[in-house]
Amino acid sequence: MNEPLLAQTRDQLKAERIYDELRRRIRDLELAPGAPLRKEELALAYGMSRAPVSEALARLSEEGLVDIFPQHGSFVAKIRAEDVREGMFIRLGLETQAMRDVALARDPALMARLDANIAAQAEALRRDELTQFYELDEDLHALIFSAVGRPRALRFLESARAQLDRVRRLALPGAGRPEATYDEHRRLVEAIRMGDPEFAAAAMRAHLLEVTAAVERQLSHLAPPEPR
Repeated sequence: MNEPLLAQTRDQLKAERIYDELRRRIRDLELAPGAPLRKEELALAYGMSRAPVSEALARLSEEGLVDIFPQHGSFVAKIRAEDVREGMFIRLGLETQAMRDVALARDPALMARLDANIAAQAEALRRDELTQFYELDEDLHALIFSAVGRPRALRFLESARAQLDRVRRLALPGAGRPEATYDEHRRLVEAIRMGDPEFAAAAMRAHLLEVTAAVERQLSHLAPPEPR
């Protein structure tokens, strides 16, 4: 590999690393909505030049997680109700169809991974480890959707979830919600095991409507969105 191409590859890897890290911190609310994201500070903290930082911020801006204002800087995007609701709309359509496909396939290897995930969720709840439970929640949905073999749709879904996940982080600790989520997840796995695509789709729809209700309750506590 020639030197210019090698340097470009290194920059791309750096941009990917900082993108993944900032995305996680924004979704986990470690970086609060409205927090400034100064390129110089980020470059220093991650030991890289400004170019990979700029690329990572541009990608996060495309997902609606960062607002970039020329001459004023970059900031973690506010949580906007319209973006959250659009994310739920997309999830409802894509994940419901995915349940139909995986129920028809009933892949034994997938079922084993789903069963292991459900067992891990039960253990996380028993230990009151909600952060781990949330990660297992995400893993379960990723296992189901990845099984349909639609990588472009998966990237679209991940982008649509970006805004939604911040609100879900706030909504999940609500009284009884983690336990209810676990029960809904068990029903999803059992619906896939039954092999009835419409029953499986209905189970996912019921689960996501419960998620929607929890998210709407959380949105009602947030300040009205600022006009764009």
